[in-house]
Amino acid sequence: MNRRRVVITGYGAVSCVGNNVNTMWDSVVNGRCGIGRVTLFDPADFKTQVGGEVKNLEWQGIVSEKDYRRVDSFVTFALVAFDEARRDAGLPADFRDEGSGIDPTRVGVVVGSGIGGLRTIESQCAMLLSKGPRSISPFMIPSIITNMASGMISIRCGAGGPNFSVVSACATATHAIGASFDAIADGRADMMITGGAESSITRLGYAGFCSMKAMSTHFNDRPELASRPFDRDRDGFVMSEGAGVLILEEYEHAVKRGARIHSEVVGYGATGDAFHMTAPIEGGVGGMRAFRMALDNAGLNPEDVDYINAHGTSTHLNDLCETQAIKSLFGDHARKIAISSTKGAMGHGLGAAGGFETIIASKTIETGIIPPTINYTTPDPECDLDYTPNTARERKVDVAMNTNLGFGGHNGVIALRRV
Repeated sequence: MNRRRVVITGYGAVSCVGNNVNTMWDSVVNGRCGIGRVTLFDPADFKTQVGGEVKNLEWQGIVSEKDYRRVDSFVTFALVAFDEARRDAGLPADFRDEGSGIDPTRVGVVVGSGIGGLRTIESQCAMLLSKGPRSISPFMIPSIITNMASGMISIRCGAGGPNFSVVSACATATHAIGASFDAIADGRADMMITGGAESSITRLGYAGFCSMKAMSTHFNDRPELASRPFDRDRDGFVMSEGAGVLILEEYEHAVKRGARIHSEVVGYGATGDAFHMTAPIEGGVGGMRAFRMALDNAGLNPEDVDYINAHGTSTHLNDLCETQAIKSLFGDHARKIAISSTKGAMGHGLGAAGGFETIIASKTIETGIIPPTINYTTPDPECDLDYTPNTARERKVDVAMNTNLGFGGHNGVIALRRV
């Protein structure tokens, strides 16, 4: 069976650099950093004291007061980002309404979260220990489970097609987008709402990652310098939060309803390192195979690629192995590809990262602007590709790729093309 074409018709974002896509894009292009000292709890006792918090989110009018009290903040982030994506795609608020022109049974939702309702887990555990089991909210379980972002979006708009959640740590949103791409391409849906959401800036989350020695500790007094992908002096990632949500649509379906098309999703690659719980496999072999799979899926050659939004977490092993993966697959062309990690400005959104970064990769196709990797001041001789240091540049982009990887050895790559 011939696979159907899939396009992106809507974007939505809630992030530490802006609570809509235009503000997020303007921030990353101009190198404005959203990382600061943590305010959601007192970080004084923690080795890492900085993070990328969502600020001044206007959820009223999008999420009801009742739902806001019942769900974890990662679900609220997802609902607000979905509302923007829906409006960007020119879609009605409820697909069940007569005259909507949308068959709700052909619309699915796959919005993942790497950790789920950690903030609620922490607060409810404290309640249990201080006041006993009868103090626990009856909404605790539905609030914390990672599929609830998909579930609440579906309930909100009436999407009755494929509905589930993907969980693969920091590759979550990329795999959610890939699964949604496959659902449309294979004819199981005409439209998919997809991406990722995360809200893990909590005492428990920071305690765990600090114990792993995974996060930056050297720049607590200069938060804006803490995330420095591919730089020689990088010392760990910086956690951030939010949601990145996209509307994927079958090409003819989008054309028929006169939708604006941002870009076309043409390939998806997913592989496993089968190596280590937290470290990427040496040489980035797993990531390289995911790139290869996405290109093969898209019918593209390595030399067709103009831009890669790298995972680029600002950890020593990730940035090294990712560089090795790109060099291994792309060969001499690797030095001609514009690469950047927007985590220098945004920090690491964990399960939301692939949502943010697929939107950003698509925006490079639309705008012809490559966002920079900020805080790149001291080159690492082992990371020697073009990471678009510190300043955006203009370049025509016909093919862009986004790549993310997660603990457990999960690799995901999305390939996009100009329509």
